[in-house]
Amino acid sequence: MRAAALLAARAARTHRKAWAAVFAALVLTSALLGAFALAVASAGLGHARVERYAAADLVVAGDQHTRYTTEPWGSKPETATAGLTERVRVPERALDVVRAVPGVRRAVADRVFPVGAGGRAATGRPWEAARLAPYALRAGHPPRHDREVVVGGGHAPGSRVLLRVGDTEAAYRVVGTAYGPRSAVYFTAAEARRLAPGTGTVDAVGVVTRPGVRTADVYDRVRAALDRAGLRGADRRAEGDAARLRVLTGNGRGAAEHLAAAPARAGLLELLGAVAGSVVLVALLVVSSTVAQALRQRAHELGLLRAVGATPRQLRGAVGREVGRVAVAAGLLGAALAVPAHAGLRALLDARDALPPGLELPTPAWLLTLPLGTAGVTLLIARLAALFACARTAKARPAEALREPEPGTARRVTGLVLLGVGVTSAGTAALQRGQGAAAAASAAALALVIGCALLGPWIARGALRVLGGPLRRAGGPAGHLAAASCAATAGRLGAAITPVVLVTAFMGVQLSAGATLTHAAGVQLRDAVRADLVVRADGGLPAGALDRLRAAPGVRAATEVVHSTVVVARREAGSPRLDRLPVLGVTAPGLPRTLDPAVTDGALARLRPGTVAISRERARDLDAGVGSPVSLRLGDGTAVRPRVIAVYERGLGLGDFLLSRDELVRHMSGGGPGERRVLVAAGGPGVPAAVRSVVPGARLSQGAGAVRDAVRVAPADQALADVVTGAVVAAIGGFTALSVLSTLALIGVGRRPELALLRRVGAGRAQLRRVLRLEAGAVALTGLAVGTAVALVPLTAFTLTSAGSLPRLPLPQAALIVALTSATVCAGTLLPARGALRGRYPTG
Repeated sequence: MRAAALLAARAARTHRKAWAAVFAALVLTSALLGAFALAVASAGLGHARVERYAAADLVVAGDQHTRYTTEPWGSKPETATAGLTERVRVPERALDVVRAVPGVRRAVADRVFPVGAGGRAATGRPWEAARLAPYALRAGHPPRHDREVVVGGGHAPGSRVLLRVGDTEAAYRVVGTAYGPRSAVYFTAAEARRLAPGTGTVDAVGVVTRPGVRTADVYDRVRAALDRAGLRGADRRAEGDAARLRVLTGNGRGAAEHLAAAPARAGLLELLGAVAGSVVLVALLVVSSTVAQALRQRAHELGLLRAVGATPRQLRGAVGREVGRVAVAAGLLGAALAVPAHAGLRALLDARDALPPGLELPTPAWLLTLPLGTAGVTLLIARLAALFACARTAKARPAEALREPEPGTARRVTGLVLLGVGVTSAGTAALQRGQGAAAAASAAALALVIGCALLGPWIARGALRVLGGPLRRAGGPAGHLAAASCAATAGRLGAAITPVVLVTAFMGVQLSAGATLTHAAGVQLRDAVRADLVVRADGGLPAGALDRLRAAPGVRAATEVVHSTVVVARREAGSPRLDRLPVLGVTAPGLPRTLDPAVTDGALARLRPGTVAISRERARDLDAGVGSPVSLRLGDGTAVRPRVIAVYERGLGLGDFLLSRDELVRHMSGGGPGERRVLVAAGGPGVPAAVRSVVPGARLSQGAGAVRDAVRVAPADQALADVVTGAVVAAIGGFTALSVLSTLALIGVGRRPELALLRRVGAGRAQLRRVLRLEAGAVALTGLAVGTAVALVPLTAFTLTSAGSLPRLPLPQAALIVALTSATVCAGTLLPARGALRGRYPTG
């Protein structure tokens, strides 16, 4: 081992430039893995912010999750869980049950509903619930009569304000102002009970315990009392989907007020889990390729050590120690960089408003030590890569160790098998939809890239057969020299092509898949929109507004639209899965004049509660047709089996389901009046004025773009997914681009003696620069071609199934990939050769 340590120390000093490329790759690997680990851990610790219930010790709320249990192919039952985006309400009887529990000092019913106040949106609550924050009075006194309110701001005590709740308006006198949100409006308990939707239910029950009583003890008593009373969430759940009321404590109390936080956190974890495999495999491939290339440049040196008597153990020990010296420093530096990288991602999420209001992603101080663990993983990856890279030389006989090894049959067979696996995964993507298809496409791309990496020397030889002739004809003597150099070093060329294939395929798949789906959805939405303007009002439209709009002069049709979600339970590869999908609720009269989903079977005129229209792709997945029932879970978890009355084409643009407005509204938080929009198809230029006259105080948005924005269906966490996916693509794209530069730089360092020899035998500097440029062009062209082919296989299968079209990549993004790859290849080829080309005559 002392001999191995000596060899490692001497080699590390001698090959500082070669190890610099490895050091850079390991630093980025450690930083990427560390930032990714911090993001996963922070999301795992995430919770909804506690605001309205900060002074409550316990909160009783409905179960905001739905579950689906099944036995996958005869094994133990598995359960899938999905968050609900609409409030699951609590029976009002729970208030009396909780008040009777020993140790409870006060139990307060909370009701939250949208309010329109003077042209702005506000939130209504009973004044008693304000004490759960607690929000104290700033001025005035609490409301004592039904026509008195306390406001968060904007009005002075003694003033009068016109408030719209649901479809009614009434004047109220402001008797006080309170600390807390400026948009809050507080009513008496009786008035809030009358105005809030959901007769006989409340949003939540805040519990304050008596002094000196442990919260944990009261929790157990409240939990037992609710169970004895048999109280459940005020909805009708699917079979096997429990709806037991929840008793929340600590940070869990925030889940009762910020409904979008839990689904967004779950979606973030699912998204990070989906890309985890790609991040780790790309890191493995890049580090292994860079370390192997660094050791390949020293194959003759290692062979010489073996030939003069170094044992296999000494050789492996020397290489392992040498790599370890580099990896330890690189891992620690990368761990330090992971913290600002994670902070940058958080800042980007905040800048884009990608996180839903109320979602906290904490990063406690102890969590910042997590990158040290990923630094250890980076060290392990580097040591294993070095061990495998020198395994063949270490095992060879001393007399054979100096010979250049040829790629073996096992490598070729493994590469071909991985290509087959990639094609098979692409076929799997063609048979699935949504996230399953995306995951299969990503797996196919990775398998194909790794297969191409193993088959690199053979790919290089094949590419040379194609490019050799053009190189010789177009390049003159330099072309002949470039073609001969490539032919003599197919292994080197294959190592240079692999990272180019990786960066091209990875960025192509990630960018093209999203661009194709977005473009197809945009085209369908553009073709579906027939309306000319959108009408909305804060707090809801007045009673009868829809009928008055339809009767207004020049209005051809008016359709009310609301947005919500449904959950579809299905089995995927035998395992249970719950898909939460955005949906539209619409009114049927005149719908084809405002919104045309391109019906292929049935008729939308029959759309009413208990019926549903379904997209053609979803109907195929559910084996449903006109007249058949489909099982859905609405946004609050209520199980329904509506009958299909129509099948339509434009599912990407309008969502997979169209339901009756009346049915969705009954299961939306607060009844959803503030979310209602009316699409108006105008028959003349005077329609906006007519609309304003029949619906005073309404806000109008004109133009096809405004209508599309009002109709557009997208998951609630779409912005979050876009930011995280974009950040991951940028990070891995830059990482793999650096691997291209590092690999080519290592190859360039190893070629310096070759270039010096060519100069001694008469080659000029300009001639050699032309040779290097031609070789760089051959590497870039081959890598781009193979990477494009690798990306097209899974992409075509995915987009044909999901979007019904061939893959599409916007020209600026395609040009960016080509420019980034070409610039990186040229820099990695030409810059390391500057030393060998400097001066009039070679000096060494």
